Order: sequence, then structure tokens, then C-alpha cells
Amino acid sequence: MAVMRDRPCVNSNFLVDLGEGDARSAAAGFAEVIFPEFTIGHEDPRKAGPGKSPIAESADATAGNRLVLRRGLIGALDLYGWWNSARHGKAPQRRTVTIELLSEDHSTVVVTWRFHNAYPVTLSYTPLRAIEGTVVMESVELAFDSMEMS
Repeated sequence: MAVMRDRPCVNSNFLVDLGEGDARSAAAGFAEVIFPEFTIGHEDPRKAGPGKSPIAESADATAGNRLVLRRGLIGALDLYGWWNSARHGKAPQRRTVTIELLSEDHSTVVVTWRFHNAYPVTLSYTPLRAIEGTVVMESVELAFDSMEMS
């Protein structure tokens, strides 16, 4: 449940659970979460049909939203395996991905986002550059059916 505060939250304290229940593992150590814009489409109310809300009907159109997660490459193959099963024509396991924003002292979950029926659509890596010596980042882009906050 969201915690009301008198000061805004900082954006650097968060946990990501890829639906496996272990948000504190090294593989869950994401450095960046990029949320999509959460929008409601506006459809003609006459197209919604009897007993249906035009907003509920148009909410299905936002199923193409994408959530992007980035982490430093540590050799874990979990993201690759999840994406690879989809690449080979197997239906990727859909998961509920949970992101928890923590208080500054990490003792309290301030806000939780849950992305239902999430699955990988893109896996990418930063370029390898011998002259820079920076961290290799891996990114996974997830499609999802719905999002809820608490």
C-alpha cells in the first residue's frame, strides 16, 4: 500500500522482482527502470456497446505499453533465457513483474507497481568499447497487459 509522505521520494532506492519472488538477488539488481506513459485512449462512446465503458474498451489498446529494465551485466542468463524461449517460437512465460520504491533508509516500501502478464520483447546490450572501460549494460523491454499501483 502506498505511503503518504511530506517530502517527495528519491528515485534511486527500488527493488525489481521479475516474478520469481527474489527481488534481493544479484540478478534482480537493476540500475534503471523506465516506465511507459500510462494513458487512456478515447474512443467513440457509441462503439463501446451496451453495458461497456468506452474507457474500459480503450484500455485494451494500451496493452502495447513497454517497461524497460536495465542492469549491469553480471553473467546471469535469466533475461536471455526468458527472451530466448520466445525467440524460438515458444510462448514466453508471462509473469507479474513487481517494482517497489523504497524509502531512503530502505525500511519501507513507499509505492508498488505491478505489471501483469509481462513478457520480454527486446533484449539489448551496450556496445563494447576498449577505450572507455565502462560497465556493460543489458536491457530488457517487457510488454504487459495491465498495471496496478498500491
